[in-house]
Amino acid sequence: MWTLALRGGARVAVVAAEWRDAFAVVTRGRVQLELRDGESGPVLGRGAGFWLRGTGVRALRNPGRRTARVRIVTPRARTATCQSAHPYAGYRMMEERREQHE
Repeated sequence: MWTLALRGGARVAVVAAEWRDAFAVVTRGRVQLELRDGESGPVLGRGAGFWLRGTGVRALRNPGRRTARVRIVTPRARTATCQSAHPYAGYRMMEERREQHE
């Protein structure tokens, strides 16, 4: 289990190989799903859960100003830190244990 912190206005691509079998729950803020056909998907608020496999989602976007957090559950846990060159698209993935100490 890990957490995606998505700053206000940020967007992160959903790479099928990395998100395979992932289930996500919005734990803070709002997250908009961006569909593969370029259409805007629904905006999900706190407590909303969703699968990514087979849904046609190509990206997650934070439509708000404040950081949104999405808890990601996958069959095997991992820790990663990712940074985008785009100033508004940065995000961090943290281990659940680290998040508890914030």
